[in-house]
Amino acid sequence: MESSATIVNLAYIAAAICFIFGIKMLGKAETARRGNRLSAIGMLLAVVVTLLDRSIVSYELIIVGIVIGGAIGAVAAKRVQMTGMPELVALFNGFGGLASLLVGSAEFVRQSGAETLIPATSAIIALAVIIGGITFTGSLYAWAKLAGKVSGTARIYPQQKRVNAGVAGAIVLLAILLPILDGGISAGVVLVLLIITALALGILAVMPIGGGDMPVVIALLNSLSGLAASAAGFVIQNNVLIVAGCLVGASGLILTVIMCKAMNRSLTNVLFSGFGAQVASGEVGLDSGGELKPISTEDAYYILESASNVVFIPGYGMAVAQAQHAVKELAGILSNNGAEVRFAIHPVAGRMPGHMNVLLAEADVDYEQLVEMDDVNPTMEMVDVAIVIGANDVVNPAATNDPSSPIHGMPIIEAHRAKTVFCLKRGKGAGFSGIENGLFTAANTRMIYGDAKGTMTNLVGQFKDSVG
Repeated sequence: MESSATIVNLAYIAAAICFIFGIKMLGKAETARRGNRLSAIGMLLAVVVTLLDRSIVSYELIIVGIVIGGAIGAVAAKRVQMTGMPELVALFNGFGGLASLLVGSAEFVRQSGAETLIPATSAIIALAVIIGGITFTGSLYAWAKLAGKVSGTARIYPQQKRVNAGVAGAIVLLAILLPILDGGISAGVVLVLLIITALALGILAVMPIGGGDMPVVIALLNSLSGLAASAAGFVIQNNVLIVAGCLVGASGLILTVIMCKAMNRSLTNVLFSGFGAQVASGEVGLDSGGELKPISTEDAYYILESASNVVFIPGYGMAVAQAQHAVKELAGILSNNGAEVRFAIHPVAGRMPGHMNVLLAEADVDYEQLVEMDDVNPTMEMVDVAIVIGANDVVNPAATNDPSSPIHGMPIIEAHRAKTVFCLKRGKGAGFSGIENGLFTAANTRMIYGDAKGTMTNLVGQFKDSVG
């Protein structure tokens, strides 16, 4: 038995090493795929070793679960478009939290029926249930916002913060009460109430967060799903689950901090300010005349044909249109035409962290062409054409010019300083956060309406026709 436990723990250590190096490799585009494979190998090793352990209750149920879960995962991986990736990540976070909640609840039932519950065990079970419940319903609500099932704007009602504080206080009280009770029916009732309040707080916590803050919310929920898994690992005394959960929790928290810094806002401001509930005035201090000035792709072609420095600024609109491949082709043509081409990436562009990097990597855009906003902004005045593809808040000059704007102080890609700006949009509406963008009415901006993929393909065709 001792030798068997040693082998299991050594295998868990090997799996944890795979996780650590896999996460490190995810930090660079050229090694990200290998890092993903290495992490998957580590998880496969952990699962196989766990299944070979003698404490497994029913292999039949596990096989059924593997078949069902594997089928769902395979279909999702095959059918879900890149535009749906943020929603898929939100669902994964949510079901990870639900799994931890179920593990904690099942262990509570098992130990209550077999023996007296140790207070420390009850406390850890309460922690797994709380974090898991909040993560589950919070992620489902975030999914509903991202998928357009509910409004993406922040939902605020009177006394909301007090209601949330009351629910959170009830959770703390129940969590303290659960270890005190010595199992039995009363402890079971407390556990059920704890589950209900945790599920309620998940919805109440995400409800007042606007769509513009979704990248931060996704990163935070990712961190919470890891912490829930780690707590579940303590409940069932599984070392690899503890380690994996801590890794996810820590990396998700670091990413959350990075996202907050990218918006020049604190995490408390993101969670409790109700950003997006009110629309800003949109006055940004630019000499714009307040009019949208459309331009045809034919006229845009002539400007691009003579440009020597072009910057693409992608946003969620590029993901919706699946325009990344057409953008890559146009960038290649411009490079062959003698222009310097770069892709300016804002950390919170899109609906989840790294969304634009993933899309451009899918289109095989050269990683060396991707630049961060701190690197591109000092040279923006020398850019002949900045092409904004479906981005809104990350290029909104109100962040620097309008103190009354909700996003004032947020670092942006300063597209308005380029000589000419092309803004590709499907219509004249505001972005996901509901804030008007003064860039669209700036004197040097021209609007190109329509599907971004169609616009890019049209421009590519005109360059090819001129050569032919």
